[in-house]
Formats: sequence, structure tokens, C-alpha cells
Amino acid sequence: MFERITRRLSARHRLAFSAQTVASYVEECAQMLATGARVGTHLPVLVERFADQRLGALARGAGLSPKPVPEVLFVCTENAGRSQLAAALLRHRLQGSVRVLSAGSEPGAEIAPAVRRLLSEVGLDSGEEFPKPLTPEVVTAADVVVTLGCGDACPVLPGRRYLDWDLPDLGGLDIESARAVRDALRVRIDRLAEEILPSP
Repeated sequence: MFERITRRLSARHRLAFSAQTVASYVEECAQMLATGARVGTHLPVLVERFADQRLGALARGAGLSPKPVPEVLFVCTENAGRSQLAAALLRHRLQGSVRVLSAGSEPGAEIAPAVRRLLSEVGLDSGEEFPKPLTPEVVTAADVVVTLGCGDACPVLPGRRYLDWDLPDLGGLDIESARAVRDALRVRIDRLAEEILPSP
């Protein structure tokens, strides 16, 4: 099922990794994503995106490929709520001037409907994002790691800046309370954006 994915990713990452390495990542990503409720027609698409993200992060973190912009990683438990919301807000705020990733210590099956609604209200969406497991590669590649209620699940590596934003989980909140979380995130995102890329 995943041979074509492996061929495409092997061509894309040929300067950094062997075809065998790519194949092992594709297989591992398939196993990680199939354990959730993502199985079905969309699984190959998600496996390709996830493996591509991990291989790219591994290459950048190891200095095997260029790292043209700073990288920020948002981590929460399910990668379905706060981390997805924060990632979308920062992507919009800095418009490609940083690479933004998100992950979860115990990823859920899909992005929470509340997140899609909260983003829609400010003219944004989550794009092609989906809940992903936290893996060592994305932490290694990150310059800033922002945790949102996932405890000590995220490994602490030297040379990275760690921030812990203590904001309520969106699950179970009424819409007004969820909007308050979004607005608090926007304030913190603005501050982080200014720290990462100060205005000239």
C-alpha cells in the first residue's frame, strides 16, 4: 500500500536519507497513525504527510538540510485543541517567516470541532492539519517548544527554549469560554511572534 509513498519521499529526501531509512519511517508512521481512529481511505495521505514532516525535521535537526527559518513546536495532550489552535494562529501571524508544527502526547482522532469554529470566526482554518503523535525529530528541530497542558511528556533538550502556557483544555468548555482561551492564545502568540522576529 505504501510503496508509492516510499518512492515519492525517497526522491524528496534523497540528499539526506537512504530509501531504507525512508521506508522504515513510512512503516512506523503507518503503525502509529493506524492505532487511532484514522484508519480508512485517508490513512495513506496522512501517513505520507506525517512521514514527510518527521523526515524533514530529522534532516534539519541533524544539519543534513538547510533550516532557513526558526521552528516552533506546540504540544498538548491530544493535538486536537489548544496546540492546533495556537499553531494556526502563529502560522497566520508570521506568514511563512517561521515553520510551525504541532503534536500530542496522546493524539486524538481528529481536530476538535470547537477549534474549527474558533478559527473560522477569525477567518482562518486548520488547513490539512491532523492530530499527530509527539516524536523526537520535531523536538530536535524546534527552536521554541510551547507546551499546553501535556505535563512532562515533552523531552527537554539543550539549546531549545521551552514555554508552558497554562490555559484551559477546550474540551467541555462553552463557546464563550473557548473564545476566551483563543483570545488569550492570540495575546501570547503576538508576544512570541515579536520575540522570534522583532520588528526592524
